[in-house]
Amino acid sequence: MALHPKSIDLSLDRMWGLLERLGNPHQHLPPVIHVAGTNGKGSVLAYLRAMLEAAGKSVHVYTSPHLVRFAERVRLNGEIIDEDDWSAILERCEELNGDAPVTFFEVTTAAAFLAFSETPADFLLLETGLGGRLDATNVVDRPLLNIITPIAVDHVQYLGDTISEIAGEKAGIMRTGVPCVLAPQDGEPETVFVTKAAELGVPLSRAGADWQAEARGPHLVWRDATEELVLPRPALAGQHQIDNAATAVAAMRLLGDKVADEAAIAAGLTRVEWPGRLQRLTVGPLTALAPDGAEIWLDGGHNVAAGGAVADTLRDFATRDPERRPLHLIVGMLNSKDPAGFLEAFVGLADGVDTVAIPGEQASLSAEDVAAAASAVGLSACPRASLTAAITALREDADGGPPPRILVCGSLYLAGAVLSENA
Repeated sequence: MALHPKSIDLSLDRMWGLLERLGNPHQHLPPVIHVAGTNGKGSVLAYLRAMLEAAGKSVHVYTSPHLVRFAERVRLNGEIIDEDDWSAILERCEELNGDAPVTFFEVTTAAAFLAFSETPADFLLLETGLGGRLDATNVVDRPLLNIITPIAVDHVQYLGDTISEIAGEKAGIMRTGVPCVLAPQDGEPETVFVTKAAELGVPLSRAGADWQAEARGPHLVWRDATEELVLPRPALAGQHQIDNAATAVAAMRLLGDKVADEAAIAAGLTRVEWPGRLQRLTVGPLTALAPDGAEIWLDGGHNVAAGGAVADTLRDFATRDPERRPLHLIVGMLNSKDPAGFLEAFVGLADGVDTVAIPGEQASLSAEDVAAAASAVGLSACPRASLTAAITALREDADGGPPPRILVCGSLYLAGAVLSENA
């Protein structure tokens, strides 16, 4: 297959051509819920999947990136696609594409559409890869529903230098007459979305304006102009997950009780699983190396806003911790990210930082570069040769005080490496 020389090249022309050669599978999909945004897309999709499946619906899911195996990106009726079946579908795409240039994400998205079109389901949950307007997933002409999660500065080399420009790209998934759920936004992005919706005639369901949600003890309380739902607090940790869960609830209420009633929504909130997002690790080879009694948490957030959200959650953990565990970070990041911006949220919270290069990732920052960024914002940092070396050092440095809380963070690619090594 003749891959386009750029690993990312936002355009739809190549995608249209490939899909035509495949028989236009994107025109034969189950009803699509299309999700764009900077942070929270995967979590919102995880809640939607759990709620729909609790309602007895069959659900396809397309997400990116993967953590351990590429096939994780494609779920058919809730199950990760069989590796042999996935290889066969990719081979079909290669044969039909011939020598036409195509990017990696385009061909894998087209292959996923082919798989989804050939297997019946009630819904397809579709996550954009990057942006929205020119994202390879944005060939679906008439989704059932669109969702836009919180916008932050990320991927500026592709989406624009300002948050308004980035929001404009994400708004490109909007379609005339197709309802759009808008998660909580800060200022400028919300203005962009409201303006775009008015231009296109998009019915908006906005956080804060059309619905609200709050954590109240063990409950998530969600309300709009007609009803109040007192639901279980979501199973995923973090205040930001209250907003993500509430966004999924808003989407379910738009779809109505015939799709998922309150009982199914409640069940989905408690059953949801989304690895690599403030995931507690309790067993495995890496956890066995940690100091006795240590907590190990894993999160793949990688931009400034995600760093702030995770830091807020760890700060909340600390206020409710009678042992007063010290917090140690193990951080690895890609060279396209802002490590100083990400780590600044942990100043005054983290007691130490160990940095690593992401195993097997050419685009990783070196451990020394991440350590320098941490030092620049006032965090004590030490580069380590590997994840194993970082965790072992924490055991060797244990001083008999409360066992530490360890957060491995900075990249989904690092999260995938941890899950692979800790299998």
